[in-house]
Amino acid sequence: MGCRACEVACAAFHSNPKYSNVNPARSRIQVYRNELKNVFVPVKGSFYTSAECSGRPVYMVDEKLQSGYEYGTSICSFCGAACPSRDLFKEPDSGLPFKCDMCEADPPLDEPMCVKWCLVDALTYEEREEEAEEEVRLDELDTGLESLVDKHGREKVIDAVNRLSQKIETK
Repeated sequence: MGCRACEVACAAFHSNPKYSNVNPARSRIQVYRNELKNVFVPVKGSFYTSAECSGRPVYMVDEKLQSGYEYGTSICSFCGAACPSRDLFKEPDSGLPFKCDMCEADPPLDEPMCVKWCLVDALTYEEREEEAEEEVRLDELDTGLESLVDKHGREKVIDAVNRLSQKIETK
């Protein structure tokens, strides 16, 4: 149907203060439409793949310095390369990417607002007993390591892996 009621409900829930206005840019779900083919696909801002800039205390966002954020989009665009949904869902005030929080509230809601207000039941919500584990594909890891070695050299990659291993062991 593509009515986009889910976008309106999500935007209202995430306005500050809640339900004070409806800014579609605050919605964590977007319905992509191809009306000629009668195709409507809801896409939510999902969990991000880690990017190289993760953990930096300062980021460049739209050529302005921002600090103290967990995620950042920098002019180098590592974030967008690691996870394209970072470019689709951005906080309208700061320009930093955000993701769907499943409408976390106190007290908790039975279901996210997009599901609750979906007029045609196109969206569903169900609890999983276990998170599905993502299968590690060794061939993809090999390809990634080969490209890093080609770009930076074998010794630098080995040094980086050793530093990362030490960092993980100290946690």
